Amino acid sequence: MNKKLSIFIDESGDFGPLKPHAPYYLITMILHNQDVDITENIKSLDFHLHNLNFDYSAVHTGPIIRREEIYKTMLMEERKRIFHALFNFARKLDFNYICTYVDKNDCDDIIAMTSKLSRNLANTINSNSDFFHSFDEIIIYYDNGQVELTKIITTVFNVFYSNVEFRKVRPADYKLFQVADLLCSLELLSLKAKTNTFSKSETEFFGSPRAFNKNYLKSLLKKKL
Repeated sequence: MNKKLSIFIDESGDFGPLKPHAPYYLITMILHNQDVDITENIKSLDFHLHNLNFDYSAVHTGPIIRREEIYKTMLMEERKRIFHALFNFARKLDFNYICTYVDKNDCDDIIAMTSKLSRNLANTINSNSDFFHSFDEIIIYYDNGQVELTKIITTVFNVFYSNVEFRKVRPADYKLFQVADLLCSLELLSLKAKTNTFSKSETEFFGSPRAFNKNYLKSLLKKKL
């Protein structure tokens, strides 16, 4: 039987001009061995969310923290319960992940940014080549939300591997895509914690950067390659 690796990709940031409050661009990839059955984990998450009267198709971490979109009328306690449902789902799952980023302050223009991001991603993948080469097939799931990133992903992976398949997905279709969104948000917060630049909403939700690292980031970093 072929050993298959599923990769769920999410990003934080854009390829537009530098914004002082959002200088980073991150790519986060959830790496899931398809031999690991997560059916029961998914059922448990769905049951938990249903008990919280959360009947939407997907959990989006950023809007939960910032109290946006469908979460704008929810109290802090309600939003935290939904966040913790997804967080604990991710914490208990058997998966790995990688994350790479660029600081747009170090990029003169979109060409420099694209070049640096491509190089960083290639280096991250290459440094974990034994892991990726242990699979017979690699299936990459991305929502094609940003054309520039789609080009980078397809180019870099096709350089390293010939056994890659790309699929366009919606966040609602896969819980692991929502986990990619969660990890991308937490990795961004990790960068902000190092520079003590939490926003008001992030401080209200997580407390201090130290509390965030201890209570949330630490347990998931164990899964990072």
